[in-house]
Amino acid sequence: MQFEDFDLSTPDASRHGSAAPGDDASAATAVRLQYLLDNTPSIIYCTVPSGDFKMTFVSNNALNVLGYRPEDMVADPNFWFDHIHPDDAPGIFSSLAQIFVEGARAYEYRFRVQDGSYLWMHDSLRLVRDEHGVPFEVIGSLTDITERKRMEAMLQARGEEQQLLISKLQEAHDQLLQAEKMASIGQLAAGIAHEINNPIGFVNSNMSSLQAYVGTLFGVITQYEAAMREESDGAALAARVAQVRAQADLAFLQDDMVDLVGESMDGLKRVRDIVQALKDFSHVGETDWQVASLHAGLDSTLNIVANELKYKARIEKQYGELPPILCLASQLNQVFMNLLVNAGQAISGEGVISIRTGHADGWVWVEIGDTGAGIAPQHLNRIFEPFFTTKAVGSGTGLGLSLSYGIVNKHGGRIEVASEVGRGTRFTVHLPLQPPAANA
Repeated sequence: MQFEDFDLSTPDASRHGSAAPGDDASAATAVRLQYLLDNTPSIIYCTVPSGDFKMTFVSNNALNVLGYRPEDMVADPNFWFDHIHPDDAPGIFSSLAQIFVEGARAYEYRFRVQDGSYLWMHDSLRLVRDEHGVPFEVIGSLTDITERKRMEAMLQARGEEQQLLISKLQEAHDQLLQAEKMASIGQLAAGIAHEINNPIGFVNSNMSSLQAYVGTLFGVITQYEAAMREESDGAALAARVAQVRAQADLAFLQDDMVDLVGESMDGLKRVRDIVQALKDFSHVGETDWQVASLHAGLDSTLNIVANELKYKARIEKQYGELPPILCLASQLNQVFMNLLVNAGQAISGEGVISIRTGHADGWVWVEIGDTGAGIAPQHLNRIFEPFFTTKAVGSGTGLGLSLSYGIVNKHGGRIEVASEVGRGTRFTVHLPLQPPAANA
């Protein structure tokens, strides 16, 4: 960049020669330029382009901004460097030589003013070369940006506060999700307890019968041993053994014990299946994104809600081919449970709950429909609002569908609903195979 050969430090003289009669216009221009320099918001200065970058010119407005007289700033060869904040100076010194390569540099640093305090300054420097390309001087522009820095610090603090608030809201949402899950489990607890108590009850009864049978068998063994000691005649011993067998009814014991053990094993398996379903439903210890089968999640959820649904609805499963997806499995199970329980509660007598699945174009879908009462049109656009519910007081929190919507949205999916009053409702959950949130 080439500048005219004009010295800002001597605005009343021309470097092209002595004054001439026609120089009045030039003098007026110089005065005008000096006025503009003195009244601009930025301090204009010049330095030598080498060594300590000693100042050779400083505009008069430096007194108003910094509290220093321009002549004092020019007189001190180290003035500029000596007044930069010690923490900011190394970064400037280490890169200042780049101005000879790039032709311009810009810095933001703290500068000590007359009263000892520091102002934030934006310093824009530009190298000026003469007609031969030799560095001639550096022109700088210092602008007070203290207020801007204060606003930036305030905005950063507010941003951090907002991030903290968002974090707290996320924590509250997670706690609300867990609370809703526990509330749902609480609503189903009686049914789950009933499902467990049934097998435990007949296993306990079978154990009492087996205990009596074992006592009888030990009695038979004792009588056998006594007969073997007392009877020396084989025929008499055989007759005694036959008598003991008849009294103990061993044939009946043998058949009944096999049945009792078989029933007990079935009962314990049922308990084990319920416990496993609870574990699969909650995915204990698994809180990260993982590849999981939605069919397995649906089946474990059906086991959890079995007692809630079996007396009022027949479950019809139409599973299609469904690839495993990357998901938060326990949270999706919560969605399935909310939809299944809502479907059961929508059926007043006996009905059907259908579950259909499929996939296409990188998406999977799960449809849960019922033949219940349906949802009134005026309520359809509100069903995902927090705490909105059409159920009787005490029958629901109004959080189930809202949280389900949030979970599906977190997976990058969507929930569609279609309903007809008196004919039933159908919720369809669409999920991508690769949710964007898992890579965030």
